Amino acid sequence: MAKSYGFGVIGAGMIGNFHADAIKQLSNGKLVAVCDNTPGTAETFAEKHGCQAEVDVEKFLSRDDIDVVTICTPSGTHADLAIAAAKHGKHCIAEKPLDITLEKIDAAIEAHEKAGTKLGGVFNVRFMPTARLFKKAVDEGRFGKLTFGMAYGPWWRDQDYYDKGGWRGTWKLDGGGALMNQGIHTIDLLQWLMGPIKRVEAMMATIAHERIEVEDTGVAALEFANGALGTIACTTSMWPGHFRIVEVSGTDGTVAMADQNFFFWQFRQQQAQDEEVLKNYLEFPAVSMGASNPSAGMTADGHRDNFASFLAAVDANRRPEIDGTEARKAVEIILAVYESARTRKVVEIGG
Repeated sequence: MAKSYGFGVIGAGMIGNFHADAIKQLSNGKLVAVCDNTPGTAETFAEKHGCQAEVDVEKFLSRDDIDVVTICTPSGTHADLAIAAAKHGKHCIAEKPLDITLEKIDAAIEAHEKAGTKLGGVFNVRFMPTARLFKKAVDEGRFGKLTFGMAYGPWWRDQDYYDKGGWRGTWKLDGGGALMNQGIHTIDLLQWLMGPIKRVEAMMATIAHERIEVEDTGVAALEFANGALGTIACTTSMWPGHFRIVEVSGTDGTVAMADQNFFFWQFRQQQAQDEEVLKNYLEFPAVSMGASNPSAGMTADGHRDNFASFLAAVDANRRPEIDGTEARKAVEIILAVYESARTRKVVEIGG
């Protein structure tokens, strides 16, 4: 009989609700408890989702009925909680970003390796059907020699989003702005499809908002390890905001994805499967995911598939598809962009 896993969610905010909905859709997972120290928040969440409420993290992590912890707290707290989960022998899945510094991410990875537990990240956008089709085309070599890749996140957040967010817009807990918070999914998709980025040259600014420490507009020129060039452009300064775009081009093909659909899919050598792709997915998105509202157009499906993939790795005792090392990559790119923008210099990534 397949093992069933007890889940505990840390953080009862908006994303925590998506985590709860995703867990409840798993055939081999059960939501056991939630932990949040904001007065009344855990209790309200627990009543809504049919689980138990905890306000003390140590007590929560000591529960015998929790096998997997998911983390939905401010970004700069993720690694500390992941390390605490490892010390209590719990597998852990942390929301994006895994944390906001490479040092803290590496410490979390090490803690889980030492404990013999699994650490995973959330990049639920990778599990969209279009993203899987996109990746399959890359892996099959249909683009020929890769030449250009673009990650474009043209979004909007009003001033109220930052003023009422507490930790939002701070370097200490948000770790950045339009790139680290909103753009990270788009940037992750680009590097997942195109391969490692070798160097970046960037600029960033705070143009449309007040009382925030971080950028609301950031751009970067990229050189990939395979020799291709590319761009990143992510904002929260473009009213009203519209669909994210990830585009990959090569000598034999070009694909452009807008949120959950394609608006361009063409290869020099057409295949029978292309007709099905064009029939089912070729259109501009009817709803722009998160363009001006963090939860707009969002469902728990991607999180569910992300979690299911993680549990499959736990069952097989292998590395999760999005483990700590994989979740680290987008953060490393974004931190390089920030360094380049601050120093006005080209920044090398890795080795």
